[in-house]
Amino acid sequence: MPVKRLTDEIKQTKPFSSLAEEAFLNVKRTAEALERNLSETLKSFGVTGTQYNVLRILRGAEPDGLPCGEIAARMVTRDPDVTRLLDRLDKGGLVTRERSAEDRRVVTTRITARGLELLASLDRPVADVHRRQLAHMDARALQSLIDALQTARAHTD
Repeated sequence: MPVKRLTDEIKQTKPFSSLAEEAFLNVKRTAEALERNLSETLKSFGVTGTQYNVLRILRGAEPDGLPCGEIAARMVTRDPDVTRLLDRLDKGGLVTRERSAEDRRVVTTRITARGLELLASLDRPVADVHRRQLAHMDARALQSLIDALQTARAHTD
């Protein structure tokens, strides 16, 4: 399949103001397309991409769990209301929260057995989505992409 230029995809007739603008918009357009594919898979399991991200974070933090602020810091995409997100996961039985006896301000969130089961059932479908999305790129191209994105991100904060 021939590669389509962004200007053709978005039907833009005027040139971009800079290569930096064109690169930025390509990253945004690509991220949205990749996310849309993943979201379709996750939706069939009843979770959003953000909820999936939190559950993966908590699976990695087993068995200790994490406080809300640490979950927020580890998220791939920022969510302004992590507390509400955790409320929904708690209500769905996917996480539990417990207030610290030493410091009542700290609430530790842990993934439940049900949350772990959901993630286990998602592992293969999610991996399949990623494989399908990027199967046309060899390992060298993928590593080059990773390096370029990490370099761009290193200068954003």
